[in-house]
Amino acid sequence: MQNGPAVRRRKLGAELRTLRTGAGLTSGEAARLVGWHQSKVSRIETGASGAKPADVRLLLDAYGVRDAQLRELLLMLAGSEEAGDRHRWWHAYRGVLPPTYRDFISLESQASAMRTLETTVVPGLLQTPEYARAVTRAAVTDLDDERLDTLVEVRLARQDVLRTERPLRLSAVLDEAVLRREIGGPEVMGRQLERLMDAARLPQVRLQILPFGAGAHVGLTGPFVIFSFPSTSDLDVVVLDQLTSSLYLERKEDLMAYSEAFDTLRMHALSPEESLDYIAGIGDGA
Repeated sequence: MQNGPAVRRRKLGAELRTLRTGAGLTSGEAARLVGWHQSKVSRIETGASGAKPADVRLLLDAYGVRDAQLRELLLMLAGSEEAGDRHRWWHAYRGVLPPTYRDFISLESQASAMRTLETTVVPGLLQTPEYARAVTRAAVTDLDDERLDTLVEVRLARQDVLRTERPLRLSAVLDEAVLRREIGGPEVMGRQLERLMDAARLPQVRLQILPFGAGAHVGLTGPFVIFSFPSTSDLDVVVLDQLTSSLYLERKEDLMAYSEAFDTLRMHALSPEESLDYIAGIGDGA
């Protein structure tokens, strides 16, 4: 288990190693091509040291990588500003957001797909402003109004990933408790349920409800998020949120276990069409 920066460093190094071997080069040959010592290539590939964007660009050129989407992703993992404000808008909030939250937003903005199980609250990408305010106030103690406004603003800005030219594909399984827990009062909750139904109709969103009638399920251990990335599955990562930190799981065994768990949850959940009806019924007081 790693923190966000360590995961990105290791993922970047592993992908660069794959690209080097795909180009038919040894680490020594790659080093000579870019004018480095072989040990620097090795340290980057093992994640022992970070790689500057300029370093990554040199290596990608040496390996003949022309895929623009893959280059952009790897440069962002190295901390490049080239992608512009669309991918790094949260830097304006560095003084407010804890590092673990910034890491999560960074992964979310770079991912092509996100699978999430939520057992307590509506996923941040689908929250209304009023619901987000109520959740944030309950989760973060001693907030003044200005900081609360900023955190809600960030939560809403994150939702832009669903509205870009290449939107994030979101697949969410929500335990029925998410719908039944009245956060912010009946009016706020009513608008939140309407927001869920609107989101569920988007082509890039697949929303399923896991009703109480499904009984015990693998998701009882807690919520999780699986991020998938364009061009390569080797960068995929599982994120487990805790009260004061987040855990990042990157081993293939962990990814497989959580992917299988999510597939099982989807099988036991209502279909997207049935889920829409179910949310509407709860909204109507059924």
